[in-house]
Amino acid sequence: MRPLGSTDPGQFIADFYTSLTEELLQSDEDAAAIIDRYHTPDIVEIADGHRMDRDKLIAHCRPVRKNRPTLRMEVHEAIVDGDRLAARYTMHSSQRGKDLATEVYFFGRFTPDGRMRKAHMTTRTLRADANSGQQAVTP
Repeated sequence: MRPLGSTDPGQFIADFYTSLTEELLQSDEDAAAIIDRYHTPDIVEIADGHRMDRDKLIAHCRPVRKNRPTLRMEVHEAIVDGDRLAARYTMHSSQRGKDLATEVYFFGRFTPDGRMRKAHMTTRTLRADANSGQQAVTP
């Protein structure tokens, strides 16, 4: 994993989630070991008001491994200030023949070695508009 300050912030956040997901899906390694490579022991992620600590992140790996989604990130903007990163991106995923796009507003803190220490995210699900090919907000 690269340190936060050594790469473009948009590339950093895309690589972070893409690499994490690939390691979870392409390995039989214990999920806790993978989570620990990417997160500090005291990690707290709050997504849409739901708090996940290390144990909940590890538990979250079971359905990810079972469902085996594909993942692609489209980073629209990202900035870094010291150990803090803010980004707006769209997470495109596909599993079991269903395509999903989620717009994410991310605010996080990282250690010098690139592990996530804290994150706050707000998301909204997008759906493809069959007539225009554009993304639309899911009601």
